[in-house]
Order: sequence, then structure tokens, then C-alpha cells
Amino acid sequence: MKVIFIKDVKGQGKKGQVKEVSEGYASNFLLPRGLARPATDGNVKVLENQNAAEQKRKQQEKEEAVALGEKLETVTVELKAKAGEGGKLFGAITSKQIAEALGKQGYKIDKRKIELDEPIRTLGVTQMSVKLHPDVKATLKVQVTEE
Repeated sequence: MKVIFIKDVKGQGKKGQVKEVSEGYASNFLLPRGLARPATDGNVKVLENQNAAEQKRKQQEKEEAVALGEKLETVTVELKAKAGEGGKLFGAITSKQIAEALGKQGYKIDKRKIELDEPIRTLGVTQMSVKLHPDVKATLKVQVTEE
């Protein structure tokens, strides 16, 4: 019997997959528990429509990330911090502070998306990458000035 999996079933198939399983397994286990549906023409069409809508949504997200990345390339985030001799900061600038400064400028970016290997500890301009989408990265400039 052909079924469409609604949820992942260990050892059998993943969500959205169409697979041939035994009649008893389908009627006694998969169908009553809501793990699968019979692969009728109507159900297959619904699955194809869902996949097309998902692809379109993912493409839209990627386009939005590319547009945001182009805007971020031109932005310089300015942060003020107390510094001592030789331009060393008292403390450090973290990704959280950078995300908050971007939020004040109108860009909503999660601090976990800012790829900062270690906190900024000196004055000046630092470039870092921001992961906006699995396929899209942008470069952000952060300028630290003395308070």
C-alpha cells in the first residue's frame, strides 16, 4: 500500500515522503496514529501543493535576506566605550551590544547571527560577518569610539 508520511517515522520514512509499505502496517499502525495518509491522487496533489508553497516561502526568505544583507553592507554601527592607554577598552563589545545598536538603527538581527569570534577589545573599525540565511552572509562594520 502506498502512503504519504505526515510525520517522520524512524526506519520507515520522513515527512512528505511517498513510500510503499505493507497493508497491515499501514492500516494497523500508521493510519490510526496519524503518522501517514493513503497516497490517493487527491492526497498526492495536496502534498505537491504544500511542497510548492514551501519552496516559494523559502525563496522569499532568501530574497529578503539578500536585500537585508545589501543594506547592512553600507551600515556602520557606532558604539562608544571607555578606553585606557593605547586604545584598549575597559571591558569589551559583545554581539549583544552590536545587535542592540542595530535595533536602534531599525535592523532587527538576532545576536546569535552575528559571527564574532571573540569580543571587541580595542578602539577602531572592526569588520564581522552576519549570517542572515543558510546561504546568505553579509559584512558589517563596527566602529568603536572613546566615550
